[in-house]
Amino acid sequence: MTTLTEFKASLNLEQPVNGLSAQLKSLWFDGKGDWHQAHAQVDHLTDQASAWVHAYLHRKEGDIGNADYWYSKARQVRPSLSLEEEWEQLVLQFL
Repeated sequence: MTTLTEFKASLNLEQPVNGLSAQLKSLWFDGKGDWHQAHAQVDHLTDQASAWVHAYLHRKEGDIGNADYWYSKARQVRPSLSLEEEWEQLVLQFL
């Protein structure tokens, strides 16, 4: 899987395709509307990439203080993009 279009098309599947990184798997579950499963993919990870996805998820949840903590861990700044735009940006980052 190499494009945003392919990734979005995979959201029609019952399960994520094999070989996705933890970050993409998290974004896949989020794209399916399963925030809790998305969070479970990155909650236990401490790398910067996972922290960035974790930050996005807490921003989506509405917990801005927690989101800002994770953006800091990811060495990112909370964007002024819509959640949909940030999701797409993250998918493209990790494809």
